[in-house]
Amino acid sequence: MITGMDILGAWVQGWAVSRATSPPVAEPDGYRVDVGLPGHRVRYLLRAPAAVPARARAAAAPGTWLKTCGSRAEVLAGLTPAWTAGETEYLMAVEGPLPPVAVPPGYAVTVTGEGPVWRVLVSSGGEPAAHGQVGVAAGVAVFDKIETEPAHRRRGLGRLVMHRLGEAAAASSSALLASEAGRGLYTALGWRVVSDVVPAHVPEGGA
Repeated sequence: MITGMDILGAWVQGWAVSRATSPPVAEPDGYRVDVGLPGHRVRYLLRAPAAVPARARAAAAPGTWLKTCGSRAEVLAGLTPAWTAGETEYLMAVEGPLPPVAVPPGYAVTVTGEGPVWRVLVSSGGEPAAHGQVGVAAGVAVFDKIETEPAHRRRGLGRLVMHRLGEAAAASSSALLASEAGRGLYTALGWRVVSDVVPAHVPEGGA
């Protein structure tokens, strides 16, 4: 079972596995991931808003991201003008298996991967309807890139993707980072919010 802010370390390890980035590096205030993508060169995961002012000044290179656990007001107060803040996200966790979900008529489910990454695709008439993936690190399943196409929403496909991913990962603990829109779905599935997470980045060109 993952408790307290242990979930931040569990989440970042699984996220790095899912995204095939370099392994996270522990820092005094959290973690650093060298992502290496245009507009997303490096990512810092901070445990508390108290670390934001120093990081915001020292790491303000274009393409740098900060994701900080804690109060939005406190995080924003620590940023310099170089940073652009995004909408609040939610670090969430759940223990045990996710509820089973039947495949709705007219849909097919494909599960690929042999670990530590699995992917689920739900299709209808040969066209993608919903998808997601999960990366497992240190026994924790981290759910990632869960998305349902607009024309297929409100049919339980998000729940279906989550169940099949959890079934494939077969981990006793799970974590994810949810948007405001996703938080309702995950809460209904038994997930709990561990912390608000405030994202910010320094734009790189048009990024």
